[in-house]
Amino acid sequence: MYTTKSGLILGFHGCDENIAIDILLQKIKFKPSENKYDWLGKGMYFWEDSPSRAEQFITHLFNNPQKDKPKIVKPSVLGATIDLGHCLDLTDYYCLQTLKDAYEYYYDLQTSSGWEVLKNTNPKPLVGNPDNLWRQLDCAVINLHHKFRAENKLKPYDSVRGIFVEGEELYPTAGFRDKNHIQLSIINPNCIKGFFLPRDKV
Repeated sequence: MYTTKSGLILGFHGCDENIAIDILLQKIKFKPSENKYDWLGKGMYFWEDSPSRAEQFITHLFNNPQKDKPKIVKPSVLGATIDLGHCLDLTDYYCLQTLKDAYEYYYDLQTSSGWEVLKNTNPKPLVGNPDNLWRQLDCAVINLHHKFRAENKLKPYDSVRGIFVEGEELYPTAGFRDKNHIQLSIINPNCIKGFFLPRDKV
């Protein structure tokens, strides 16, 4: 009963300015991410209530272009008003236990079939980055969880929500990291009620 969220929240997505404007004008649709290392599986990604984190992320991509990604010409942040609907909320104990069950199902499936059991990995472990930024395992488990629910005619999730401890210690022995955030993966596009450009406080 409590996996259905009530009320609207704000999400923020970093992208090139041209993409943000075209989505606002409904010239193009917001495309879901389908990378094999996505942290919350397939979906449309947003930082919850954090335009500053979205800006930091897209500015980093602007300054560090990726060979397999389109070059960022002008960093921008796109805001969205979102209803999470039926949410796999990984800040909730019950949802965490269902995901643990999904992992056991995934592990049994892979090993019984002679297939590789994926792991989360760090693409640049030698530069002092402590985080496993490529979440191949988490992505596979969450996507399989969605597939299992669909095959068994269970109510599909509209969204996935997770809290992540990321980055360097904020200060010595701190319990906080400098990139901690709540991330959203929107599966059902109807959860997004509208887009906007964030404005500065007057």
